[in-house]
Amino acid sequence: MSLASPANSSALTIVHVVFSSRIAGGERHCIDLAHAQAALGHRVHVIGSRGSAVAGELGPGIQFHGLALPLLRGCRVRRLARRLGADICHGHLGPACKAVAEVRGAARVATLHVGYKAHHHARQDGLICVNRSQAQLLQAYGGAVSVIHNWAPERGPAPLSLCLRRELGLRPDQLLVGSVGRLHPSKGMDLLIQAFQAEAPADAALVILGEGKEREALQRLCGADPRIHLLGYRAQVDAALQSLDLFVSASREEAFPLAILEAMRAGLPIISTATQGPQEMLAGQPATLVPVGDVAALGRALRERLATLRPQPGQSVDRQRVDYCLSAYERPQAVARVIAFYRDVLSRRAKAPGAQPQLQGSPAHV
Repeated sequence: MSLASPANSSALTIVHVVFSSRIAGGERHCIDLAHAQAALGHRVHVIGSRGSAVAGELGPGIQFHGLALPLLRGCRVRRLARRLGADICHGHLGPACKAVAEVRGAARVATLHVGYKAHHHARQDGLICVNRSQAQLLQAYGGAVSVIHNWAPERGPAPLSLCLRRELGLRPDQLLVGSVGRLHPSKGMDLLIQAFQAEAPADAALVILGEGKEREALQRLCGADPRIHLLGYRAQVDAALQSLDLFVSASREEAFPLAILEAMRAGLPIISTATQGPQEMLAGQPATLVPVGDVAALGRALRERLATLRPQPGQSVDRQRVDYCLSAYERPQAVARVIAFYRDVLSRRAKAPGAQPQLQGSPAHV
């Protein structure tokens, strides 16, 4: 395969790699990017774990290749990418990026959905940063770098019957707070539960959408509080957000939370911890940022925001939506920039065959 030819031709063979059993933000981004690239006429494949939920979300124009065991995944991804004639091998999340680093022939690209780790990313030919802070921290990486913001994928039409307020049996005057994310310590759902229990009105309700290893611990933390509902994974997040009065992200770390972008698109009031991604996404926006890990500050922000939303006795909640600026997160432009970055990486490799990123010098920003 010639490395020079894809840089000048219209269609690329793109192989995405993501090893996840469940679908969260990084997986959702990979799926939507694959669909967008296939719609543009590129040949798109996805390599993942056999039985992964990712396979069921892919359209008919994208072929899924499931690997049964994690043993020697890097070697198997390398062979499969060669057999598929990959021009680009694009890794999503740590284990996949580690496997993509073993690929030879194709250009290796990774998206920093979480953050840079040398053992996952140092040998990639190019890195896509989802916020500017990530790029500023890559002075030890020698490959190509581009900052390309994620976007909120369209999740398709929702059933007309979907309404969280009706599902929970809430009155029209009750306030509903919500959060979306994996039930993992990094997402800070425990902090949100504690802040809500300490400061939310007695008749307010909290819904958390997502699954993960912390479910049992969070359920114990909720105790017998009937106001808090762990509803598990919901595919129709856009529709669920329409029932909320306030969205909260209590994460301990976030590079680019798609859930916040979806809440912005829904026009919800937002409270977020000041992690890396939200600080950039919400700068200059009508949202509230609180210190990371500070339950008391989060509780105060909840109390104050809910007080402004609380209706007069006997009246329904007035769900006025917030107007956010979303021009930096347009899907067509971001997809086009990803393709342009692929071609730039291929061009660099064609000019210097066999060259590998070195852990020295400054990154080549594009």
